[in-house]
Amino acid sequence: MLSREEKDAVYKVIYNRRDVRSFLPTPIPEDKLHNILKAAHHAPSVGFMQPWNFVIVSSDETKEKLAWAADKERRALAIHYEDEGEKETKFLGLKIQGLKEAPITICVTCDPTRGGSHVLGRNSIPETDMLSTACAIQNMWLAACAEGLAMGWVSFYKKNDVRDILNIPPHVEPIALLSIGYTENYPTAPILETANWEKRRSVEDLIFTDQWNNK
Repeated sequence: MLSREEKDAVYKVIYNRRDVRSFLPTPIPEDKLHNILKAAHHAPSVGFMQPWNFVIVSSDETKEKLAWAADKERRALAIHYEDEGEKETKFLGLKIQGLKEAPITICVTCDPTRGGSHVLGRNSIPETDMLSTACAIQNMWLAACAEGLAMGWVSFYKKNDVRDILNIPPHVEPIALLSIGYTENYPTAPILETANWEKRRSVEDLIFTDQWNNK
């Protein structure tokens, strides 16, 4: 049973976690990084398969290569926003800048072969390996917030580019590039909400009872 203070702290981290784009070059203490990775490794996983690995990137040369891979995809995506003006492509560019600025980027991967060909609970829904990895990423984000660090998720790149840059085996999926570091600009609200890209929907509108669309 959590105390009132402990419970409040859990919810505070959940509600204050943000996707951050601007980082300071300040090094991350090793114990903080270890705490974040340990939190990720304690995420739930289907069949306890623990499909994740974490590639820690601190080399400026490698970060530049990852930024190149992301920028290549950003330019390919820009065609979808031609009618929307420059705002959208600017946001995509901020993610790439964060990759270069942050002292560490972590590539979180998913190994679909982990646990063998018959993982308990995965046979019917193969995607549960990636869903499990997403749980690990969420744990990392919450732990980073608790440690006073910022984290940003870069989610556009060609997987084979990242595989080649980080020497990841062909069967392993690079799920996310996560930039981690300190920031002077920790947002009080999601960046895209502040920019009027989208507003948070009312949770009451998203809840149905017994059947779809039955409120």
